[in-house]
Amino acid sequence: MKLASGSHLAYCTNVHRGDSWDETFASLRTHSLAVRNALVPREPFAIGLRLSAQAASELQGNPNLLRDFRQWLDRENCYVVAINGFPYGRFHGTRVKEQVYAPDWSTPERLAYTQTLFDLLDQIAPPGESIGVSTLPGSFKEFVPSVDDSHLRRIQDHLLACSRHIDALRERSGRDIHLGLEPEPLGLFETSQETVGFMEQLLQRAENPASVLANIGVNYDTCHLAVEYEEAGEALGRLRDAGLRISKLHLSSALRFRPDAAALAQIEAFQEEVYLHQVIARHADGSLTRYRDLPPALEAVAAGQPAGEEWRVHFHIPLHEAPMAPFADTRDHLLATLDAVRADPGMCPHLEMETYTWEVLPGNLRHADVTMQLIREYEWTLAALRERDLA
Repeated sequence: MKLASGSHLAYCTNVHRGDSWDETFASLRTHSLAVRNALVPREPFAIGLRLSAQAASELQGNPNLLRDFRQWLDRENCYVVAINGFPYGRFHGTRVKEQVYAPDWSTPERLAYTQTLFDLLDQIAPPGESIGVSTLPGSFKEFVPSVDDSHLRRIQDHLLACSRHIDALRERSGRDIHLGLEPEPLGLFETSQETVGFMEQLLQRAENPASVLANIGVNYDTCHLAVEYEEAGEALGRLRDAGLRISKLHLSSALRFRPDAAALAQIEAFQEEVYLHQVIARHADGSLTRYRDLPPALEAVAAGQPAGEEWRVHFHIPLHEAPMAPFADTRDHLLATLDAVRADPGMCPHLEMETYTWEVLPGNLRHADVTMQLIREYEWTLAALRERDLA
C-alpha cells in the first residue's frame, strides 16, 4: 500500500512456501489476498514478492504465465515494486542454514538470477514506479578465503555487471531501478561500517562510480543491524554520509536476552534445523563475540567461555508480539529507524515487513495462522507509522 510519505509498505512473501511458480502464485491467491481483504479491500495493495530461481526461470520462459500474472495483479488491485532476491533456492521445510548464501555473488548463477528478477520486475511493476531487488551481502564470511582476493574480485565483477544491466534497463524503461545489498550477521559485510568499506572498494573498480551509487544501495534490515548492537540513527547516517542510497527497509525484530542460566536453559525452544540463527554476545567491556548459530554459542558457554551480559540472536520475531520473559526483542531499533524516516520521508521508497520464521516459531509466539499473524503485523506497523505521520 502507498503511504502518506509516498513510500510503499508491503510484507515479504518469503514467509510462505513456494519454489515453483505454481506454488508461489497459489500462496499469493490464498494468503496475500486474504491479508489484503482484511486490511484495505478497496485500495491498491503492494506485494513484497519473493521468487526462487526456479520460479523466476519459469516466469521468464513462459510469456503466458507472465501475462496471466500481470492480469491477475490488475484485476485484484495489487502491485509489485520490490522483489526479495536473497534466497536462491528452497527456503522452507529443509535445511537452509548457511546455504542461503549460495550461490553467492562470485558465481555467474547469482548474477543471472538477479538480472532475471530485474527483467521480470520491470515488466510487472506499475509504469514509472521505482523498483528494487534485494540480495545477499556478497557472500558468507566463511565462504571467502582471507588469503585470496580472487573470490572478492569475482563478487565485485558480477555486481558491476549487474549495475550495467540496470543501466541498460533504465535506458529502456526510464524508471528508477536499484539493487539493495543486505548486511547480515556473518555476511561478507555485516555492519554499517563494513558495508561502507565494501562499497568504497567496489567504487574504486567502477568505470562510472556515480552510476553504481545510483544502481546499488543498501537493503537495511532492522533485525540484522540490531543484532550487531548498532544504533539506527547512527547506522543510517553512516551509510548515507558515504553516499549510499537506502534501497529498501526490512522492518523486522530480533531476539535478545541476558544469558543467565535460566535463559540459556529456555533458549532451546528457538533452536531449529532450517535457518541460521547467528548469535552476537556483548560483554561488560563492550567487546563482542560472534557465533554462527545457537548450538555453537551454547557449546562455547558449556565449555567455560564467558557468556557475556547480553545475547542478540538472528531469529526474526513477530512485530506485534514480544516474546515472554526472560526473552525480549529489538523493536526499539525498528522504531528508531521509523523515527529516521519521519525526519526524512524520502529516505527510502520501499518498506517491507519480513518475519519469514513463522513455521519455526515456538508455540507461544504462534497463536494463529500465518494470515492472521500478517494482519496483526500490519496493524502494529501501521500504528507505528501513523504515530509518526507516515501513514
